[in-house]
Amino acid sequence: MKNYIEQANANVRLQEGSRVIEQLLVECYIRPGISTKELARKTLLPVPVATAIKKELMQAGALTQDRGVHCTHEGVAYIENELGYGGLDKALYQKLMVNETDWKTELADILSLLTELFQLRPQVNVQIDQSKCTPETSLRRAILCLREHALIGKQVLCVGDDDLVSVSLGFLLKRLFPNIKNQKAAITVVDIDKRFLRYIRDIADRKGIAVTCHYANLRQPLSEELHGQYDCFFTDPPYTLQGMTLFVSRGISALKKEKGLPIFLSFAHKSPDFMLALQREFVRMGLSLKEMISHFNEYEGAQMIGNRGQMIVLKTTELTSPDITGSFEDVLYTGEVKRTIRTYQCKQCNGSILVGIQGDFPTIEELKNQRCPDCGNDTFILIAKKIV
Repeated sequence: MKNYIEQANANVRLQEGSRVIEQLLVECYIRPGISTKELARKTLLPVPVATAIKKELMQAGALTQDRGVHCTHEGVAYIENELGYGGLDKALYQKLMVNETDWKTELADILSLLTELFQLRPQVNVQIDQSKCTPETSLRRAILCLREHALIGKQVLCVGDDDLVSVSLGFLLKRLFPNIKNQKAAITVVDIDKRFLRYIRDIADRKGIAVTCHYANLRQPLSEELHGQYDCFFTDPPYTLQGMTLFVSRGISALKKEKGLPIFLSFAHKSPDFMLALQREFVRMGLSLKEMISHFNEYEGAQMIGNRGQMIVLKTTELTSPDITGSFEDVLYTGEVKRTIRTYQCKQCNGSILVGIQGDFPTIEELKNQRCPDCGNDTFILIAKKIV
């Protein structure tokens, strides 16, 4: 079958990447007769650019215009068979795509089931910074994935999943495609905690959802079979700068080499100085910041972060690459950071700097913000650490 998206992208050469062409095509499928101006609004494109894409898709045979924009029979077949929209409950989809919709009412049955399953999940291991998000939070993340056009027909990765986001994604897909057994979308989990892997695998088997689980110690690179395979990923890493950089780096290695792929990063609300260091790491990895949603995540018994956390949505660019590619030897979890003195070496002048409560700088993010005292560089490598 003709690849309409690839063909249009080759002719228009969008800076936004090919994903926006797919989104425009899907909008025409979901809302036959949509106007060009509304297509531009939905895809966040200037009207002339949306018009150019529309014309390319019309010339290719996927769209036609008659009192608005419609998909041709060939266009419908492509969207349903190749993009994975065949059998979609369009009414439910349209309701969930509207931010003002009370999704808790629409998905009350899923929320009830998740509540039961969350009560039976393994106890969290605080030594590796696990915490219990609420069932509502887990399902809210799945809906966000849908609204970012990163779920239907996509390969989704969960980098760590004690929050059972994979299960929420699977249940949401079952509701959106009630009569389809073999979904084109697939969900993968990588985690170091075998208890959660067993629990997720058991739910997937019993409930008939497409989730694949892999054991992975993220201090080591992901296996080659996972590299370059995914359309987006979720992660809720340890709330340290090192933890964020490591988990996001591993996720990036698993993404397809495309612009505009979303990354869903859950993180604690932090000080302005910490957030500056965090955003510097995003830039270093070639990621653009789409939005930061305060109080998006809610956790049970997580008083240290006020039971609330933010959702940071990032997008890949042409410059995206993982900051960490090999094995990781630095401290990772909150408890490790608090009780160690680390010696970092400046990558530019090779000067040594102590980081820790008794060091020259209390944290690595403060060192990066203040930069090397000798040369002003902001990149460092760990060369030694000791517990104090």
